[in-house]
Amino acid sequence: MNPFVILLILLLYFGLLMLLAFLTSKGATNLTFFNANRKSKWYWVALGMVGTSLSGITFISVPGWVKTTQFSYLQMVLGYIVGYFLIAFVLLPIYYKLNVPSIYGYLQNRFGMHSYKTGAIFFIISRSIGAALRVFIVINLLQYFVFAKWNIPFFITAAFFLILMLLYTYKGGVKTLVYTDLLQTLGMILSVILTIIFISQHLNLSLNTIISAISNSKMSKIFFFDNYNTPNFFIKQFLAGVFITITMTGLDQEMMQKNISCRSLQDAQKNMITYSFIIAIVNLLFLSLGVLLYLYAEKYNIPLPEKSDNLFPLIALKYAGGIIAVIFLIGLISATFPSADGALTSLTTIFCVDILGVLRKNLSEEKIKKIRFFVHISFTIMLYAIIIIFNSITKVAIIEELFTIAGYTYGPLLGLYAYGLFTKFKTNEKLVPFIVVASPIICYFLNKHSEVLFDGYKFGFEIILINGILTFVLLYITTLLNKYKE
Repeated sequence: MNPFVILLILLLYFGLLMLLAFLTSKGATNLTFFNANRKSKWYWVALGMVGTSLSGITFISVPGWVKTTQFSYLQMVLGYIVGYFLIAFVLLPIYYKLNVPSIYGYLQNRFGMHSYKTGAIFFIISRSIGAALRVFIVINLLQYFVFAKWNIPFFITAAFFLILMLLYTYKGGVKTLVYTDLLQTLGMILSVILTIIFISQHLNLSLNTIISAISNSKMSKIFFFDNYNTPNFFIKQFLAGVFITITMTGLDQEMMQKNISCRSLQDAQKNMITYSFIIAIVNLLFLSLGVLLYLYAEKYNIPLPEKSDNLFPLIALKYAGGIIAVIFLIGLISATFPSADGALTSLTTIFCVDILGVLRKNLSEEKIKKIRFFVHISFTIMLYAIIIIFNSITKVAIIEELFTIAGYTYGPLLGLYAYGLFTKFKTNEKLVPFIVVASPIICYFLNKHSEVLFDGYKFGFEIILINGILTFVLLYITTLLNKYKE
């Protein structure tokens, strides 16, 4: 596909985002940035969150992933649905009762300042890495297919995209994101559906034969019960799905920031339940597309790329071309920037509200605005640095990296919140930061040597649950030590 056409599509797309940002940020205040003054409509939030949670990683990695993992990812998706219901009826009532722009205010209320700051810092680490990973995959592809042809180095391409993202998020914050995410989610879903239709036409498949071709494929196996040592064993993936959802959505400021911008708790719960079923359907579409892409590659004798992440872009941009290439680009951009722009906004909110405490101090609206703008730019620079690092080290499928990282960074948050929700104990506040650092280190050691230590057992994404349990146990031990000293 002509690189100039790709660039034109990118510029038109960002032009539309900038227009939305301009319209939605009129009269914006600092609270508008942090929680949209709690006036967001729940159905817009539900649709917009689909784009935020899926991202460009899902758009590219999941279709390519079916070759090695089949449809086993749906086992995790079933766990997601359970996790979303738990968020709706356990966590959301707590957040609305606290009535704070940051969800980590719960930790301060339940335990104290050390836990509060620790939770906020762990979110900053987790979301920074996750957002950078999501943006990296898109920038890397566009670098290969467009900017490298003009001899533009990767670091300039990355800077270009992050500056564009900064421009349409810095003023309107959550209020702007609700609408830009809605636009981008619709673009992504439409892109997947249209790609399935056009690829099916190339394969001479009708609607009925599409379903048959997918269901008869060896890649469409969903449930795996035969070997509990393997990472895709049903119980392991189902539980991983439940707890990944609770942590990466329910304990994630970026995702919850949009939920708590709804007018009421009931609206937020309706949003979460609706969103859970939409996300399941969309993931099924991505997996189905993956089967069709492999069938397309087989029919037209297309050599499979070394990295499965490159299958979809390779077929769309190099072999199929035309309308499929345009649809792919719009879908890819639509899938990527809701998660990245939301990350920038939530990171800014966490740092301003939780770390700097701007809302607790007697600061003027203008002073808070200046601090917020400086923090926003600083996080943009930090994301840029992480993307450059990923460009030099990443090797495996990006979605696999994302869930692996989440297991180590979100696990301690899971344990900390669980301890607050399911016990009435206090903690030794000074030890909390050390516990949440020690837990992922221990889990990394266990994961590295699991096959030796546990008779061939190999951890999968359920490492997030082990991490949370370990954090919970260590917190309980500190409680017992406190009681013993007394």
